[in-house]
This record gives sequence, C-alpha cells and structure tokens, in this order.
Amino acid sequence: MTQLAQLTEKYKQAVQTQLGITKLEPQQIYSREYELFRKEALPRTLTLYEKLCNWFSIFNIRMAQLEPELQEHLKIAHLQIKPVGATSLAIMLPSTVMILGIFISLFLLNFSLFFVLFSIFGSVALVFVLLKTPAYIATTWRMRASNQMVLCIFYIVTYMRHTSNLERAIEFASQYLTPPLSLDLKKILWDVEVQRYDTVKESLDTYLETWRTYNPEFIESFHLIEASLYESSEDRRLGTLEKALEVMLEGTKEKMLHYVQNLKSPITTLHMLGVVMPILGMVILPLVVSFMQGVAWYHIATLYNIILPVMVFTLSKNILASRPTGYGDVDITELNPALKKYEKIILHIGKAEFAIKPVYLCMILGITCLIIALTPVLLFIINPDTSFDIKLPFGFKLLEYRQSLITDKIIGPYGLGASILSLFFPLSLALSIGLYLRLKSQNIIQIRERTKKLEDEFASALYQLGNRLGDGLPAEIAFPKVAQITQGTVSGKFFELVSAKLAVGTGLEQAITEATELFPSNIIQSSMKILVEGVKKGPVIAAQALVNVARYIKEIHQVNERLRDLLSDIISDVKSQINFLAPVIAGIMIGLTSMITYILGALSSNIAVAGESELGGRITQVVELFGDSIPTYYFQLVIGTYVFQLVYLLTIMANGIENGADKLNERYNLGKNTIRTTLVYIALSLTVMLFFNAFASKVVLVTGVLGQ
Repeated sequence: MTQLAQLTEKYKQAVQTQLGITKLEPQQIYSREYELFRKEALPRTLTLYEKLCNWFSIFNIRMAQLEPELQEHLKIAHLQIKPVGATSLAIMLPSTVMILGIFISLFLLNFSLFFVLFSIFGSVALVFVLLKTPAYIATTWRMRASNQMVLCIFYIVTYMRHTSNLERAIEFASQYLTPPLSLDLKKILWDVEVQRYDTVKESLDTYLETWRTYNPEFIESFHLIEASLYESSEDRRLGTLEKALEVMLEGTKEKMLHYVQNLKSPITTLHMLGVVMPILGMVILPLVVSFMQGVAWYHIATLYNIILPVMVFTLSKNILASRPTGYGDVDITELNPALKKYEKIILHIGKAEFAIKPVYLCMILGITCLIIALTPVLLFIINPDTSFDIKLPFGFKLLEYRQSLITDKIIGPYGLGASILSLFFPLSLALSIGLYLRLKSQNIIQIRERTKKLEDEFASALYQLGNRLGDGLPAEIAFPKVAQITQGTVSGKFFELVSAKLAVGTGLEQAITEATELFPSNIIQSSMKILVEGVKKGPVIAAQALVNVARYIKEIHQVNERLRDLLSDIISDVKSQINFLAPVIAGIMIGLTSMITYILGALSSNIAVAGESELGGRITQVVELFGDSIPTYYFQLVIGTYVFQLVYLLTIMANGIENGADKLNERYNLGKNTIRTTLVYIALSLTVMLFFNAFASKVVLVTGVLGQ
C-alpha cells in the first residue's frame, strides 16, 4: 500500500472514531453501473463465446506461448474468460466437428472422399480461427472505440476549457459517448473507486498503454490534456488543450491517408478472389460436372456457399482491422431508447397508432418464396412418375426429370420452368433478411439524417448564440433572438422549440433537455450541457464556451469531409462490384449455364437415338463423353445464394471502410443493397435464360431431326 493510500485510510479511521460509527456510508459512485453497461454493450455472440470457453475450460488445454497475448486481447475486449478456456475451445470444438464430419461422410454419404477431406481441412482451419477469435473481438472493439476517439478528445477538451478537472471531464465524455469507449472511460473511474489505482491519472495512463501500438496520437492528446492541469497561466492552459485536439485531428488525417494508400492491393485481391475467379468458375463448372463423374451440385455448393464466403469474410475483416481512427455515427436508439419503436412498421388508423414487428411480415414473404422455389422438388416427391409433367410454350417443360445416363437413378429437374422457379430462392433471402434489415432501420436512419442536418448547421447557430450571450443577454432572451435569425432551418426549429418552452415558464435546463429528446445527437446534447454549466458561471463564460464548441465542430466536420474524400475512390470501386459486377455477370453466367445444360442434355438423348437407328453402335460412344449435367435449378440455387452472400459481405466491408463501426448504417445498406442487387440478378437471369434457351431450342431441333 502506498503512502497516499495509508494516509487516506488513517484519516478515514479517525473520522469513523470521531463520528462514532463502525463504517462510513459509501457515497454514490458514478461508475458503479460498469457491470450493467458491460452487459448492455457486449453483443450476444460474445456472451455465447464466453459461455463456450468457460464450458470447454474443463479440458484444461493450455498453450503457454499464447497465453500472454490471449490475456491482453481478453482484457481489451472485457471478456470474462481465461486463456485456458479459449485454447480448450480452439482444440476440442474442431476435433468434435472433424469426428462428426468424417462419420457423416463415411456412413451417410457413402464414403464421400470430398467431404472427408473437407471435414479434416475445415477443422484444422477452425482451430486457427478460434485461436484468433479473441484477437478478432479485441480488434472489433478497438475499431468501434477508435471511431469515437476524436469525439472523446473533443468532449474532454470542451469541458476542461471552463472546468479544469480531469475526473469530471472523463465523466462528462463517458455520458455522451456510446460503448465501447464510454465503457472504457467508466472503467477508468471504476478502477479508482475500487482502489485498484490511487488516482485517475494513474488509472488513465494504464489504460492508454493499451493503445500504444494502435493509436499513439490518442495517447499524446491525453498527455497534453493532463499537462494542461499544471500550466501556470490560463492562456497556456487553453493553448495546451487546443493543441491536444489539433494533434488528434492531424494524426487522424495522416493515418487515414496511409490507410488509403495501402488499401488498393487487398481490395484488388478481394475482387479477384470474391468476384472474378468465382464468376469464371461458373463457366467451367457445368462442363466439369458433365464430363466428370462423381461431381454433384452439393460439391459446388460447398465451394461457393461455404469456402469462398469464409475466405471473403476473412479478407474483408483483415482489411477492416487495419482501419485507423476515423469518424463514425452511432445507433441513435442507444442515445434515446424511446426511438426503438421506430424499428417497427408504424401504422396510423385514425388517431390510433399500431406498431408491427417487421420480422413477421418478412418471415411470411420469405417462407412463401421458399415454398415456390421448392415446388419442383416437392412435386416430384409427391408424384415421382417421370411421365407426369407440365408442358410450357415452345416445347419446354416445368419439371423434366429423366433417367440418368450413368446410373439407374432419376435425376432433375432440368425443365425451364424449374429453372425459373429457382429464382424465388434468392428472392426469399432478399425478402426475408434484406427487407427485414431495411424496414428495421429506415425510420431510424431518417431521424438520424435530420439530426445530422441539424449538426451541420449547429456550429453557425452556436456561434450566433455565443455572440448574443457575449453581448450580456440572458439565455432566455438569446434563444428567441437566434431562433428568429435562423428561421426556416433545422437548427432554427430547435431554437424555436427551446424558446417556446421558455416562454411558458419552463426552466432553461429542462427546456433544453426536452428539446434535445427530439434531436438525438450527442454533439447537440453535450453542447447544451456546456451551455447550462457555463450560464451558472456567467454569460461571458457561457459565450466563450459556445464559440469554442462551434469552432471545434467545424474543425471536426472538415476532417471528416477530408477522410471521405480520401476514401471516395475505394468506396466507389466496392459499390460498383456490389451494384453492377456481381449481379450482372452472375446473371449472364446463369443464362449461359442454362443453355449449355439444355443443349448437352438434348444432344445426349438425340445422339443415342441416332446411334440406335442409323449410324450404328460407334456413334453411341459419343454419348459417353456427356455425363449427367448439373440441373440449372440447383446451379442457380448455389449461385443465387453466393451472389446474396457476396453482396452481404462486401456491403459490410464498404460500410466499415467508409463509416467505421456504424451498425445502423450497416443494417440500412445491407437491406438496400441485398434487395436491389438480388432483383437485378433475378431480372437479368430470367431475361438471359429465356433468350438463350430459345436459341438452344433451335439447336436441339436440328439434332432432333438427325436422330429421327
């Protein structure tokens, strides 16, 4: 125990003796809610990971060389597990998966060597993934936290301009930041209150060391803030605080510039791996299936819907992991939980308001489309007679199940109608997952966009309000004057609302609090908090505080715009892949595949007939070149799902690069992109499929004449 702690304990005991009590009643501790905030901040997936690690820790598998690194990652991510739990999970879970996979491959899939190898290599890869999971969680935590670092320094500098108290400034910043950085700031105070550290400075410095490798400008800014406490003059103190914010802003611009410079190569790699190579494979795979026995559609599904998405996901996460401190918005429902009702579909019938959860509507639409997509398979299960079919115009069929050329099995469906119905499968994904994300976020995103418009105008309005206060006017008079000047703007509506509440006798603090509930913005709420505290010290202090806040907001806005400009080229390339390349090229390939499959199947049958009737046995050897081609129905299910998965992953990456850990914008973009891209893919696939099959029918007609 240090001398300071011993002295504190001595005086505490003396006070207890003088007051005649055995124990002092503890004061209300601000950060006592730390555990509650931790539970609210951590997503459910992390809680599940913690439970799995704690359960598998009974196997007590240790990797001594990895434990220090794992412990560091677990501490950063606030995970309540031990390194032995993480290593035990990383060994035992893949081992279980491998054993089950081999068992299924040997006894349920007739000794499928492909799935045996897939189980082995997949389990080995899963070991490395699980060992890296704590690092991935910590990286995600850092990215979310670094998104808020500019605002963190802004809040602390803004508060300490008028009140030079580091502890109060950290408390103020934690109020207006959202997790995870707010959780870190609360833990800084919590560690002092439970006497893990003697002073806030000591606790803060320990926390800052965790950012030494990842964000040195954040540490430098905080050290400048600490140094301002020891300046002898007011001018030098304010100058040091100004320098702290400047260091943070300039460091952010420089690191983002280097990030953009190094981003082109991994984006190109991702484009080749996720878009170009799979699409080239779409041309070859139908021929591979036709000329190679033993290759089925589920092998292609394993490649396209499991292996490739995992590789794209890993590459995109590596790209996002290196993203430096930037800007990013937050989910405003975290600021104002009352807004969560707008995540539902709001219906107004008369004066009544009804809220419907979008999940129910989306489940109905998704299940309906899925049943339509499975109709060809369900009809065959109900009536396996191959003679039963529904004829379509131009000689096409709905199902077209036929005898295999290699085995005695009935295979299909090869019909054009089945191929068209298969397009309802990606549509079911778009209308269930995509529409759900869109409906859940569109109302909230509109509210946030209106709030962002207010933030853009707010700096100028604050400057005018500061000038009115600087003229010696009370805040109750200054607000109506600024509302009159800014009339017709979004900020003008805010000041009019405050003025109206002041006019009916509401107190200044209450009027501001009620007005900010309609404009859920941390910037606005914190600025008004500074105003309320500044007014208590006099209008001149309040005026200076508002003028400086306005200037800071302008500077942060300029930095954010510069960062967007740096990222514009990269983002446009990724968006072109999402909106055009993936759906258009994949749609064309599906049409080509449908034509090739139709021609190969028809040629095989016609050549066999010709060999029996005219040309003799030698021509029948040609038919052996053609195996059982993969039905377009199954091929489209695989490729349609892959297009949806690819757009989903690319959208997450594009949002992460542009906006950081902005979950609200991510959900909105996911809903928008998956619906739009899937509809483009379906429309193009349907058009090309019909056109190419019409052309293929003429080829089949010629060979059909040969066979007669």
